[in-house]
Amino acid sequence: MLTTVLGVLGLISCATAQSSSVKVKWLDGTPKYLSGVTFGLPWPRGQHLANATTFTASGDAQLQSWATAYWPDGSLKWTGHALAASDAPAEEYIITASGPGISTRSRRQSNGVKVSDTDNDIVVNTGKITATFPKSGNTLVSSIETGNKVVGINGRLILRSQTGTPDDDEDGKPVALDHFTFESKVSNVTVSRDTIARTLVTVSGVHTIDGDGSHADWFPFTVRFYLYANSEAIRIVHTIIYDGDSTKDFISGIGIRFDVPLAGEEFYNRHIRIAGVDGGLLHEAVQGITGLRRDPGIDVRSGQYNGTLLPNASTWDQKVTSRLQWIPTWSDFRLTQLSPDGFNLKKRTKTGQSWVKIPGGTRSGGLAYLGGATVGGLALGLRDFWKKYPTSLDISNGATDTGSITLWLYSPQAGPMDLRPYHDGLGEDTYAKQLDALEITYEDYEAGYNTPYGIGRTNELFLYAFHSTPEADKLSLLTNYTNNPPVLFPEPEYVRDTKAIGGYWDVPSAVNSTAARTIESNMDFLIKFYESQVEERRWYGFWDHGDVIHTYDDDRHQWRYDIGGYAWDNSELSPDLFFWNFFLRTGRADAYRLAHDQVRHGGEVDSYHLGNFTGLGTRHGVQHWGDSAKQARIATPVYRKTFYYISGGDERTGDLVHEVLDVDKAFVLVDARRKVRDPSVVYTPDPKALYLNFGTDWAGLAQAYLIEWERRGPRWEEARDKLLESVKTYPRLKNGFVTGEALYNSLTGAWSPPPTDPSNSGNITVSHLSGVFGVLETIDQLIEHFGPDAQNATKPFYDAFLDYCYYYGASKAEQKARYGADFGSLSLKQGHSRYTAYVAYHRNNATLVPRVWTEFLGDGSKDGLAPTAPWKTERISGSDVLIPVDEAIWVSTNAAALYGVAGIESLALVGAPDVNRIAGNTTTGR
Repeated sequence: MLTTVLGVLGLISCATAQSSSVKVKWLDGTPKYLSGVTFGLPWPRGQHLANATTFTASGDAQLQSWATAYWPDGSLKWTGHALAASDAPAEEYIITASGPGISTRSRRQSNGVKVSDTDNDIVVNTGKITATFPKSGNTLVSSIETGNKVVGINGRLILRSQTGTPDDDEDGKPVALDHFTFESKVSNVTVSRDTIARTLVTVSGVHTIDGDGSHADWFPFTVRFYLYANSEAIRIVHTIIYDGDSTKDFISGIGIRFDVPLAGEEFYNRHIRIAGVDGGLLHEAVQGITGLRRDPGIDVRSGQYNGTLLPNASTWDQKVTSRLQWIPTWSDFRLTQLSPDGFNLKKRTKTGQSWVKIPGGTRSGGLAYLGGATVGGLALGLRDFWKKYPTSLDISNGATDTGSITLWLYSPQAGPMDLRPYHDGLGEDTYAKQLDALEITYEDYEAGYNTPYGIGRTNELFLYAFHSTPEADKLSLLTNYTNNPPVLFPEPEYVRDTKAIGGYWDVPSAVNSTAARTIESNMDFLIKFYESQVEERRWYGFWDHGDVIHTYDDDRHQWRYDIGGYAWDNSELSPDLFFWNFFLRTGRADAYRLAHDQVRHGGEVDSYHLGNFTGLGTRHGVQHWGDSAKQARIATPVYRKTFYYISGGDERTGDLVHEVLDVDKAFVLVDARRKVRDPSVVYTPDPKALYLNFGTDWAGLAQAYLIEWERRGPRWEEARDKLLESVKTYPRLKNGFVTGEALYNSLTGAWSPPPTDPSNSGNITVSHLSGVFGVLETIDQLIEHFGPDAQNATKPFYDAFLDYCYYYGASKAEQKARYGADFGSLSLKQGHSRYTAYVAYHRNNATLVPRVWTEFLGDGSKDGLAPTAPWKTERISGSDVLIPVDEAIWVSTNAAALYGVAGIESLALVGAPDVNRIAGNTTTGR
């Protein structure tokens, strides 16, 4: 009956649609330049028909719209929108939805993107540039034209690897190594259907050595090209997956290269620009005519510096033009950023000649331009260039007919990338030894599990095309744009009211409460603290950028970067949720940046995309992939969901959600309880009976199913049906969520009693970890999505969850009275205070509110952040530390994450604490 009732709900469309408007504003102020932007908007249930709503933007801005999520009644839940490029973007836009209309797509405008899709290639014309994407071969972009000039050709990927590292010989003698250079090999090219304001071309393939056979094809890639109407820019999202053997496949370079036609351009009219610090630029030419012994004239000198076409050489001082042949031509330029604190620059006349050093700097903006005053050229930049070191920019062959720009995402000038385990196993060859080692280093080691096979990395680049050399100020502007692409976001109050991203958060209250202001101030401190720690501790690098570290070492005044499970956090206890929830309620740019970077890190580096662990993530550790605990709690899409929807449906993030849809296959191969199971329990992983925890395992899978259902993906009906079956069968477990672990049928979604309790007499298994990886948020979103029409069907499941919320923090006497035994000693009470707040709100139990704040502020804060903590940092300098730092030894990432999540949700659910009513461990009726 349940499936039948809700199956019908999924097919019903709301009867009417109405007109409504939503304001969106820039996150960091109005940009001075806009190459196009994509953003997302939520909508209340039942407000707009999915297939009969038309969207328009204020000021007649060119707008493209599409649905990214639906409510079960068929109305729009989230929509994606693209605005075309503009030289004068508005301070804000009003997006108006009205209906009935033709569809969620806007009316086509005459100046939209034009696309030609043939058997051989895809050609996209934005009105300013035309780009051609071949459907086979080694080239991703065969040509880029602007102003009837071909300014770029042969856009392709470059990969270098070697079979070892040069320092493996302890005597320092050279080690014989094989070196390989690969190019991209295209296997599939697609183009988006809608082209009103934006077109997406997706190119996928592998890296290959054509015809050589010395190394198999490997290192799969997906490169997405976003082209906007009236734009000279192409946004590029580049994703790679490591599928090598870490003991012999050492990456020594990952790059993207474009050739620039220069034939016919005088050497002195060929220009090089490389971004330096804070908008600064290197101004160079292939053949420089400034600083010479003889002066060609001020107009000539300033023209070359500014990148304009120089006067005919016959007008120069002939003491210069008669000797041009003696002035060297500089063909190659290289900027190398091998640390977050410094870059080097150099140039040479050609291969085989010495490099000449150019003064370097600290942090390069990561953009380079090569072109000519008459032939035009390209600029290529990498977002977070210095933050993702080691990186480099190469301009080569500038003195030939075809020059090149190569942006190295991993610089060949650095040492080879070493992904081997950081220790040899330390003799931990049995589970007993591994568990004992866990007691000292907190690392869950197991041979074969510390593998990088299947991890990924996504980077964002921008390519700009010019029919002539642009002014320096323009390139400086584009450098900033590349590193800080503008973001549009609606007002937090509007997002809250739609209930499209949960009902457990609220905007900061205007109530004049000292206690609430203190909690708000403390959360503000934590956001700013982690932002500053990223900088002070240099949490940067190709694989590391976007993560924070787990725990602090007071003695060394250093985060425990080198101690087992205390090192990289890998989303442990949900800092992602804290950062995203804080952003949702405030719209603050600093919180957005922290959360955004975690999406690009945690979903890629901390999770697996190939192999036996696909869909799982790795527990915290010295290496992001090193710990043997592989679980869905790290890969859970709840950490990526907010970004997915507010970005308008970021396609790479969508890929990550789809990978978790199949995590049940990994559960068959990876038994999370293999080391700690009671010997009397016989368990063989089977798709029909997987032994899962509801919080650390099922919650991640459930969120993936929910998003698939919301966005009506290719498996949405399967996802919906499995969720329905889970909701129907879970309450049949005698002790509901207190059962903790049970058998899950991944083919149907049904739950059955665990092997430790086959008769369902009532297991009591309560773990502090079950509730700290987004399960409350996932269940709240799930119940909200089902909606009031499904209340009777979902009530038993929801009641069982609310019981769990109540009894986790209840007294042992209450637990025993309800379940026949208490739960033992539980921790993380501060983080779980939001569970108490949740049941207090949803059962309208005002007498429970004091217990919420007792858990958050009182004795429950012993494993959290206490109200009596300093809530400030201490400056440590001099010989005590390597560099001066601001430390807060009372902060751990576990505690900070849970303080933030619980603070936000408890304030939203039960309001500000009344400190006069908080006493001891208050017990109340549920």
